[in-house]
Amino acid sequence: MRRTKARTVWKIAPAILPLLVTSVCGAVDPASAETYPARMIRIVVPFTPGGPVDLVARLVAQRMAPALGQSVIIENRPGGAGVIGAKAVANAEPDGYTLLFGNISTLAVIPAVTHNRDYDPAKNFVPVAKVSDSPELLVIDPTLPARSVRELVAYAKARPAAVSYGSAGYGNATHLSAEWFKSKAGIDLVHVPYKGLSEALTGLMGGQVAMVFGAVEGVLPLVQQGKVRPLAVTAATRFPLVPDLPTMIESGIEGFTVTSFEGVVAPAGTPAAIVTQLNAVINDCLASAELRARFAQFGIAPSTGTPQEFAAFFAAENRRWAAIVADAHIGIE
Repeated sequence: MRRTKARTVWKIAPAILPLLVTSVCGAVDPASAETYPARMIRIVVPFTPGGPVDLVARLVAQRMAPALGQSVIIENRPGGAGVIGAKAVANAEPDGYTLLFGNISTLAVIPAVTHNRDYDPAKNFVPVAKVSDSPELLVIDPTLPARSVRELVAYAKARPAAVSYGSAGYGNATHLSAEWFKSKAGIDLVHVPYKGLSEALTGLMGGQVAMVFGAVEGVLPLVQQGKVRPLAVTAATRFPLVPDLPTMIESGIEGFTVTSFEGVVAPAGTPAAIVTQLNAVINDCLASAELRARFAQFGIAPSTGTPQEFAAFFAAENRRWAAIVADAHIGIE
């Protein structure tokens, strides 16, 4: 009798064991057991195809794919100065398969100027990897008599509210850069917003505005053609593509640096292991001599580092632009 009972228990135990494990440990999620990445990765670019951010994103994505062993596609989601694409990623599953290729506008400036936020970078995203840095150039109408930032400031002070500047749009980084310059230099300038940097530069060349702050990649070709006059670069040190051009700090505007950065972020809650893996892959891509040469053609420099370093930079940029916006009383409902 004892042997029969023993045999009965032995036969039943294997059948009920998975049920016992599930009840104790919880149901097994197949997705959590897969090796990342197990399928295609989507990088959302919140701007139109062919623009500077899109071009850089595609260069990086092309090199990420073989390193990860999966397709990495670019999905353009333009609209709202980058808000539509950023919001889509903020609401995506935090599984590492949907990422945002953001820039200074989507990750720092737009959230700072928008009162009714659709997303909060500090809460909705986890920084993965900073990709590039690019300063802005301060360029003016070549018919103006100013040959330096100091001379431009003196010219504007002698003509209160008579000197205008163009921007790529209200609340854009080019707008905020000029407002910050206006505040630090103690001058009164008139803002003329355009629908993009190219239109603002066209206005500058047509004599509609006196000055524009613009990212190097968009402004440098016009400088080289002699169509606009450069006065300074917003980098902390002189920029290799325009080594003879002084910085804003050298020009007497204390502490004035603006970095037009780009980077990859993921929805908040993305596992740390996935963030670390993506960071390592992107850093390896940025080490490519070929990629660095392509970046140089756009006037930008690759920027490598850890997720923690990008997070610290990210937080500092958000604080800085929020302070500039508050001081200039700029806001979008």
